[in-house]
Amino acid sequence: MKMERLSQDKIRIFLTFDDLTERGIHKDDMWREIPKVHELFSEMMDQAYMELGFDATGPLAVEVLAMPAQGMMVIVTRGKMNFSHGEDAIDEDLEEVYELEVTMDETDQVTYAFHDFEDLLRMAKVINPLLTNGGTLYSYKNKWILLLDAADMEDKQLQLIVAVLSEYGEATSVTQAMLEEYGKTVIESDAVKVLCAKF
Repeated sequence: MKMERLSQDKIRIFLTFDDLTERGIHKDDMWREIPKVHELFSEMMDQAYMELGFDATGPLAVEVLAMPAQGMMVIVTRGKMNFSHGEDAIDEDLEEVYELEVTMDETDQVTYAFHDFEDLLRMAKVINPLLTNGGTLYSYKNKWILLLDAADMEDKQLQLIVAVLSEYGEATSVTQAMLEEYGKTVIESDAVKVLCAKF
């Protein structure tokens, strides 16, 4: 479980599938109201307080984004407590620690980071025969980021590709919007095939 502060009132938590499996939670369970998911959320909020000083009292907006290979990205935004209703309302707000508004979404994007260009090239040569669309390559925070669209991939093909990606790189929770805004597009389309052809 990795977490980072995005702003004073917003944090991002990245859960791998291993994090979920260790707690006996399946990806589909995140959409259900079950005690294990509540325990996981409490654990995340405790860790966010200890690591980042993020106080999760009051209303929280929680966005959960499921990514096919990497796991789950959870963005928690703290709202402002409503103090306009007098003393009784303040007591109610303080009693109810979490007031959650949860939104769920899924993405078909697989995003992996590579620290070394040589690792990126070795990976490209291995997965090239497995791909029809070679994705987009970005440069972001001194790493090479490969973004692939898994929408048209069969499960077996996706598992094989993710296994190769994991061998050479590491799953990352950075979104395409973030890459386009703050990163640099190196190869816009068919990145894997272009890498294999040029190097």
